[in-house]
Amino acid sequence: MLVLIGLGVLNLYAIGGRSLAAHQLAIAAAGLLALLLVWRLRASVLVYLGWACYGVAVLFLCAVLVIGTEANGAQRWLAVGAFTFQPSELVKLGLLIVLASVVGSSRPAWQRFTFAIVLAVVPIGLTVLEPDLSTATLLVAITVAMLILGRVPARFLVPLFGGAAVVAPLAIGLLRPYQLERLTTFVSANPQNAGPGWAVLQAHIALASGGWLGQLGNPQRQLLAQYLPDRETDLALSSLTEQWGLAAGALAVLAALVLVWRLALAARVPRSRAGGLVAAGFAMLLGVEAVVSLGGNLGLLPVAGVPFPMTSYGGTAVAVHLVALGVVLSVRRDGARRRLWSAPAWRYARPRLARFAALGLTGVLLLFTVYAWNLQEKQGDSLRLAGQVQMTRCLTLPAARGTITDRHGAPLGTGVDADTVLAVPALLRAHSDDVQRVSHLTGVAPDTLRAALDAVPATTLSVPVADVARAVGDQIASVNLPGVLVTPKPTRRYPEGASLAPLLGFAGIATPEDLKRWPGLRADEIVGRSGIEQAYDAVLRGVDGQQCFDVNPAGVPVAQRPARPAIPGANLALSLDLGLQRQLTGALGTALAAEPAGGIGGAVMMDPRTGAVLAMASLPSYDDNLYGPPVDSTALRTAEQLPGRPMLEHATQTAAPPGSTFKLVVASADMAHPVLGPATVVPTGASFTLGGHTFNNWSNLPPQNLVQAIAWSNDVYFYKLANSLGAEALTGTAAQFGVGAPTGIDLPGESGGYLGTPQTVQQVGQTWYAGSTVILGIGQGYLTVTPLQDARWTAAVATGKLVTPQLGLATGTGTYTALPVQAPVPLPFAGALDPVRAGMRAAVTSGTAARLNALPVPVGAKTGTAEDSSSANGGLDDWMTAAAPMTAPSIVATAMVQGPGEGATSAGPVVQQVLAYYFAHERDILATPPIQPGR
Repeated sequence: MLVLIGLGVLNLYAIGGRSLAAHQLAIAAAGLLALLLVWRLRASVLVYLGWACYGVAVLFLCAVLVIGTEANGAQRWLAVGAFTFQPSELVKLGLLIVLASVVGSSRPAWQRFTFAIVLAVVPIGLTVLEPDLSTATLLVAITVAMLILGRVPARFLVPLFGGAAVVAPLAIGLLRPYQLERLTTFVSANPQNAGPGWAVLQAHIALASGGWLGQLGNPQRQLLAQYLPDRETDLALSSLTEQWGLAAGALAVLAALVLVWRLALAARVPRSRAGGLVAAGFAMLLGVEAVVSLGGNLGLLPVAGVPFPMTSYGGTAVAVHLVALGVVLSVRRDGARRRLWSAPAWRYARPRLARFAALGLTGVLLLFTVYAWNLQEKQGDSLRLAGQVQMTRCLTLPAARGTITDRHGAPLGTGVDADTVLAVPALLRAHSDDVQRVSHLTGVAPDTLRAALDAVPATTLSVPVADVARAVGDQIASVNLPGVLVTPKPTRRYPEGASLAPLLGFAGIATPEDLKRWPGLRADEIVGRSGIEQAYDAVLRGVDGQQCFDVNPAGVPVAQRPARPAIPGANLALSLDLGLQRQLTGALGTALAAEPAGGIGGAVMMDPRTGAVLAMASLPSYDDNLYGPPVDSTALRTAEQLPGRPMLEHATQTAAPPGSTFKLVVASADMAHPVLGPATVVPTGASFTLGGHTFNNWSNLPPQNLVQAIAWSNDVYFYKLANSLGAEALTGTAAQFGVGAPTGIDLPGESGGYLGTPQTVQQVGQTWYAGSTVILGIGQGYLTVTPLQDARWTAAVATGKLVTPQLGLATGTGTYTALPVQAPVPLPFAGALDPVRAGMRAAVTSGTAARLNALPVPVGAKTGTAEDSSSANGGLDDWMTAAAPMTAPSIVATAMVQGPGEGATSAGPVVQQVLAYYFAHERDILATPPIQPGR
């Protein structure tokens, strides 16, 4: 008994209830004095003590119904000043003694049975009225045990038990809502439910968390204890195991077993039937309490409000149990003294089945203990994890997004030099001095700061305090104030604005599509939403950090854990040259300004040897700074409604008929599938008639060979060449140049354009006529391409290899590592392309691209003008594509301008201007800081 009391006191001490522990010790000390006094009493006197206890307890139970203290919907306590006690506990002692006296008497069996039932019904009924069904159940258990132990004949017991079985279901109507919920939770076997189910789950977590030696070395010990409800009373055994380990819990069960067996064996010593029944009855009471309490802690029985004997907090119960033990010691002592005139022990009828009942209780307690050990072994890890999860709330510390630069390090997309200061209200409010310091550092008035902290629930993890300069944020972070966090402000800045907006894209809150594409993203994660920001989001985004807090069961933060710092995103260097980009955008803007409003333009400059994009322009454009975050919704709506689809990247996302620039592909098809031969002179003139349909030339031109036809963009020559090649050879060669398919550039949303074939046209319900092949020869008909695709086939003609365009050059923080580049793919007919290159050169020296002849290097080019029904500017698209120097090409420039002019007069000046700038600054443009080779 002393071991159980000591373990209960240790539990109260460990969970922070020092005053409760002191109170329990005081009550236990008084109870021990009462035990010693009762121990010295003669057995004959104890009968009067029992009747006195019974009578006083019944009077107190009546008083409870009138003036009792109410809690949880029940009146169970009487209060006298600061002292409170529970009369139903006193009734256990009184009923135990009087039942032993009545059942153990020599009266006839029917009288013993009747008197016992009458005596039991009164306190049981009063206890039910409180209601205190758990104690009432124990009183019923005491009564039944005494009737069986007292050898009441079965003819009385069987009808009693049968009637009880019939009436028992009606008792459900007496249950209070919380008691009914306990029963429902147990029957449903769902420990995840709120209320009692949650309590059982917490008990399991406590049992699993204790280990063998408990949590005394764990700084979270007190917080863990808060999550276990009724840790002082009903679930004290789980709390004891959590705080002091499985060893302490097993010791409590062992002590209870020893006590039950000592009492059961003591029942054989007294030389009176009443004395033996007191010992046996008390053994059964303690055993039932232990079984019901341990079963409830394990979730194997409903949580019935029955505490583990002597271990749970409760002064009345401790005192009554100690007095009851004193009574047993007294009758045991009296039985041990053999008087000469006493009859031998075998003459006394000992309690029936006492040892068998003790054996059964032992078996149940041992099975429950094995279950507890198995719970620790099999589910321990998951339960401990659940315990940590429920007491943890975490904030994400967003990683600073990496910077996007050009090939020389000039910033193109950066974060702002500012931080956001966050406060954890529950932690910061607890330190008024820290509130003053935060106010001073951020410039926010103390009253304003306190009002912001008080305006949110205590469970709030963070409240924005202020946006401050990065230097101030670093200063605040260095102070390391509890409850104050500093995170980078998520706003993104693009210094070049509209010049690069369609290419760079923007960053913003993740969309549902983003969440599907990247599982694990937070709903408020800042990700790349378009352009380079989206294509290289995984590189730029970095790895978010985390700041976790310990929270109490109400969800209020009580302590701040060490933070896991964020890992900033890597920087990304693009192959672009900012100076060249500005020149290309400016030249394209000048060309569009000379055309009627509403047109679009796209241009690209690319290294034909590697596919590295040195500049890419798209107009009209928008300012990607409008996307913030936060988004400037009004300005963004205005930008979206402007003509010319400014949100598109026209160099890669707008496909249009390429016009005569496609003649480079048609001429290459003749090299791959010779039908005319480059030296063959073909009569041309002003038109070409096929099947009764006349196809006009742009001018009345003389007979020409391939080189001359390219130079002068002779439509009739290419009508005849396309007709001679046939659709299959022509479209097959075009496909080898990547026509009608995305180039594979590292930008999202690229258009593949369209390259029709007789088969694909038929599939969409249209007809491929002979004239379809003819007009394909001049870049019209079932054909649309992007400026980038045009630049790509120009590069392939100039070098004999098909490259994959790429904007990403290198990535890193401090030290840069080159990004992998796809190797160029040699064209199978590359060795036969010299005549085509000669035609490109002749176009500059003596043909339609003569304006490029003034450049300091030999240039090859092709102009084009295409009819485009989708064009808003006169229905024409003007093209020019060029490669230089033709002896060893290092640059390709392609431009498309919508307008009523011709390629040489609209797109031509764009190409001329940017090539002049490129060759004037070539060394500087191609230079880069040191970059490590990619792995």
